[in-house]
Amino acid sequence: MDSVNPQSSTVIFGFDSAWTDAPKAPGAICAVAFDDHGQVQFHEPQLVSFTQARRLIDELREDFAVSLVALDQPTVVPNATGSRPVDKVAASLVSFVGGGVQPANRSKIGMFCDDSPIWSFVSGLCATEDPLQARTASAGHFLIEVFPALALPALDDGFAQRLGAPKYNPQNRKKFRLEDWQAVARVVERSAERFNVPGLAEWAHQMRNAAQPRKSDQDKLDAALCALIGLFWRAGPTAHSAMLGDVDHGYMVTPISDATWPRLRQAAIRRGVPTSQVVDP
Repeated sequence: MDSVNPQSSTVIFGFDSAWTDAPKAPGAICAVAFDDHGQVQFHEPQLVSFTQARRLIDELREDFAVSLVALDQPTVVPNATGSRPVDKVAASLVSFVGGGVQPANRSKIGMFCDDSPIWSFVSGLCATEDPLQARTASAGHFLIEVFPALALPALDDGFAQRLGAPKYNPQNRKKFRLEDWQAVARVVERSAERFNVPGLAEWAHQMRNAAQPRKSDQDKLDAALCALIGLFWRAGPTAHSAMLGDVDHGYMVTPISDATWPRLRQAAIRRGVPTSQVVDP
């Protein structure tokens, strides 16, 4: 796989928010930052609340022309019940590989009701939520919604097979497979090498060797995946990605591959959900 040129004066945050603000179940955030000369620094994942995440983002992004927050949580949820059209499109792939898509609607107390922390986080972030602009902008502060479970099948063809989704959540002891944990960490390591981010590659290698990973380790791994999805999106035509849906009804940004894009595209066509891909894989 060819390497991808780094950004200039760009910082990309990966934030696995955990959807609620429970003190005993915090989210995780990391960052990949390229200075004016393209030199890269990886800020390792740390466990955070929404408030702590926003503070870190605000502090770190001051030194960069472009900042992009890749958030693993729905950010556009206009529907009172049920699920968003883009959730159903994502489920066409995620369910096929043996995973699940939690429906997003405003009736979910603590997640998407009016008092949920996601809305004050998004409001306080003051970021532009325009994925297509975020992909090519030379300046600005942006927010995109991402979904690691949707991205992983595009990053490893083995995960794209029927029931091939990795079982890497240590909290689910009955289904957790250490070899799947190692496979996901290997995907992160390989992708980091592609983007010339040695700090992330080294961190992922260490995670791959963890003998007994914990749920907090998975949250950190997902934060790294979020950052990688942002990197794929910013890389443009050399790294195939797509935007499913729109900013009015809900959307997701995700890498795509020959193994995943046909299924997603057909599901989007069936449901009348718009798509914008960088380049067909």
